[in-house]
Amino acid sequence: MSDQRDASINLPLIAAIVGVATIGGFMFGYDSGVINGTQEGLKSTFNLSEAWLGITVSALLPGCAVGAFVAGRSADRWGRRRVMLAAAALFILSALASGAAASAVMMIVARFFAGVGVGAASVLSPAYISEVTPASMRGRLSSVQQVMIIAGLTGAFLGNYFLAHVAGRSTDVLWLGYAAWRWMFWMQVIPASIFLLTLLFIPESPRYLVARGRPEEALGVLTRLFGSAAAATKTLEIKGSLAADHTPRLSDLIDRSTGRWRRIVWVGIGLATFQQLVGINVVFYYGAVLWQAVGFSEADSLKINILSGTLSIAACLLAIFLIDRIGRKPLLMIGSIGMAVTLGLLTIAFATGDLSGGTLHLAPNVGRMALISANLYVIFFNLSWGPVMWVMLGEMFPNQIRGSGLAVSGAAQWSANFLISVSFPVLAKYIGLPITYGFYTACAFISIIFVLKMVHETRGRELEDMIG
Repeated sequence: MSDQRDASINLPLIAAIVGVATIGGFMFGYDSGVINGTQEGLKSTFNLSEAWLGITVSALLPGCAVGAFVAGRSADRWGRRRVMLAAAALFILSALASGAAASAVMMIVARFFAGVGVGAASVLSPAYISEVTPASMRGRLSSVQQVMIIAGLTGAFLGNYFLAHVAGRSTDVLWLGYAAWRWMFWMQVIPASIFLLTLLFIPESPRYLVARGRPEEALGVLTRLFGSAAAATKTLEIKGSLAADHTPRLSDLIDRSTGRWRRIVWVGIGLATFQQLVGINVVFYYGAVLWQAVGFSEADSLKINILSGTLSIAACLLAIFLIDRIGRKPLLMIGSIGMAVTLGLLTIAFATGDLSGGTLHLAPNVGRMALISANLYVIFFNLSWGPVMWVMLGEMFPNQIRGSGLAVSGAAQWSANFLISVSFPVLAKYIGLPITYGFYTACAFISIIFVLKMVHETRGRELEDMIG
């Protein structure tokens, strides 16, 4: 967008829209983190074995894959805002059902549908932001999503701690005769309701409106965002970027000249899967367990998790500062190289450990190296692949295939998330941490080649100029 157009940008409105959309990121983080404080309650209330507890905890992730795919496609049919409204309603209903669950099966079903909401929000919030913000600041504003995800995780941890502290334990009765762990789920209704209500006051994406044959409405939205002169030009540009003979559909992902998926689709899938194959959610989901496995006490492990969360937010803020200045691809390269080195050091540290009594113990100096490497790894991830992947998925696809591209890439991201999260306990126990982390290290090295060969810079480019 030119400097002349920038002068007419309605920054207060854009800031308000971004603020509302990123509540979806907050709910993404909150719904992912709330389960951590409820596990003792789930085990005791439903008499769950470790295997069934794992299934109950992991039920969110298959729902996320389904939600990401369905939302991407549904957003082309019913609109970005309507599908986000549906996701907000799912957050509320699933929170109520989770807290009221009378059986493990009901809990699993409720968590699956919570995942559908998380998956939908994960792909639509950054996509919607990219479609209503100017190219000059799109990266910074879309990166706020990652900060809100971490804020949601932190909010869930703090809410769980407060409720358990008031009750005495998560399994003790808190209010109205219900145990604290049930209130942990019900607390989600507050931010979810705020998300639902505020969505009613933001406009639909102008790209969607043009694609559905409603250019006058799109012109009105664009005028409010960018001024009348820029709005008229932008409406014509959007029209020119869409197929004249049909509205967006899944088959648009196929290159008609070759009969194969477009290259940009594979780039999206690669970005989505590599973000998970480097093992980041092992830190998020199993952080305390991991550090106890290498010799730290439970108290120290929980402190390390708090430190990792603080560093994550700081790294995301640095990414927001840099992403529109140096670009997406350089940040991805910095992240891939940094993660490959730090994961390599972790692999070496774990390989030198002593296995006694079924627990891996590290020498003091090696343990400190492992701790420093792990926190540097978190910094490199949240400086790069954490926010940049979501930014690029929201902006890299041409208008005609954005919804379908997000559907496929989002489903791939959450499927990889599920596989990494579910496989870690088994791999760590039966194959060992050195080989497990060696795999994550190898994926980080491969991601360097992927970024070099496959990823093209999108900084400063209008969405109408994206090619696939």
